[in-house]
Amino acid sequence: MNFQQLRSIREASRCGFNLTEVANVLFTSQPGVSRQIRELEEELGVTIFERNGKRLTGLTEPGRGILTIVERLLVEAENLQRASNDYADQNKGTLTIATTHTQARYVLPHVVQAFRLAFPNVRIALQQSSPEHIADLVMSGKADIGIATEGLSQFKDLASFACYEWSHVLVVPDGHPLLSCVANGEQIKLQDIATWPLITYDIGFTGRSHIDKAFRASDLHADIVLTAMDADVIGQYVALGMGVGIVASMAAESLRAHGLNTIPASHLFSANVTRLAVRRGTYLRTYTVDFILEFAPDLTREKIITEVALINHD
Repeated sequence: MNFQQLRSIREASRCGFNLTEVANVLFTSQPGVSRQIRELEEELGVTIFERNGKRLTGLTEPGRGILTIVERLLVEAENLQRASNDYADQNKGTLTIATTHTQARYVLPHVVQAFRLAFPNVRIALQQSSPEHIADLVMSGKADIGIATEGLSQFKDLASFACYEWSHVLVVPDGHPLLSCVANGEQIKLQDIATWPLITYDIGFTGRSHIDKAFRASDLHADIVLTAMDADVIGQYVALGMGVGIVASMAAESLRAHGLNTIPASHLFSANVTRLAVRRGTYLRTYTVDFILEFAPDLTREKIITEVALINHD
C-alpha cells in the first residue's frame, strides 16, 4: 500500500470516476491510475469500485467505507507535512484563501495588510470563486481557508465560524425619486423598490438568498433585469439608469466615491453573516490561526483549534 494508490482512490471519487481526469490531476497516465487502483483492491481483497467493463461507475458498499479511511489517512499525511513545516519555520509558507469577490475587494485588503506586517515571509494566494466552489476548494485541501456569506455552514466536513454581520444597501444615481422619499423623511418600503427594475448579485452570492426571500415573503415580484458577482459592476449599470442596485453595505463607500447614492436597506432584508471555514481535522499552521484571528478577532485560538479538531463521522 502506498500514497499514490490512496490518492488514486480519492481522486477517482472526486472526479466522478473519470480516470482520464484523475490522471490529469495526479500528473500520471490513465493506465497507471487503473493499475494503482487494481493493485490496492488486490492487496485489500476488496472490490472498491463498481465497474461496467473497464469503466468505473461508482463505489461499492465496502468502497464507501474504505474511501472514508483513505480520506482520513491522506489528511493526516498532509497534517504531518504542515506540522513539520511549522516546527521548521513557523513564519514561512503559503496561505491560500478561497473567497468571493466582495470579500476580496472590500473586506480583506486591511486584514491582509495587517497580516503581512506580522508575517512578511508568508505568501498569500487569493482564489475568487462562488461559495459552493469555495467549499470544494477547502474540503479538497486546495485552499487553507474559505470566506463567504452563503453556503459554508452547510458542509459537515467544514468547521465554519461566524465572523461578522452586514446588511444590504440600495444604490441609485443622482436625482432618483427614491432619494426624494428619503429626503422627506420617509422610510423606503419593499413595495417602493418593487416598482423599479433591479440590479443585484447572482443567485448564491453575497446574501442574494435574503433578497429573494424578502420579496417572496411580501408576495411581491422582483424585476431583476441584470445580475453580477461584483458591486462595482452593478454600480456601473445603475449609473446608466438601468435600475436600482442592491449591494452589500461593504461596497457603499466605493460606490459613493464613484458618484452614486446609497440608501440603507437593513429594514428590508435580513442581516447576513459572513463565515470563515477550514477543513475539519486539518493541522492549522500558526500563521493560519493568526490570520483567522485577524479576520475575526472575537474568536479565540482555543476555540478555533478545538472546533477544527472535531471530526464528523456521520
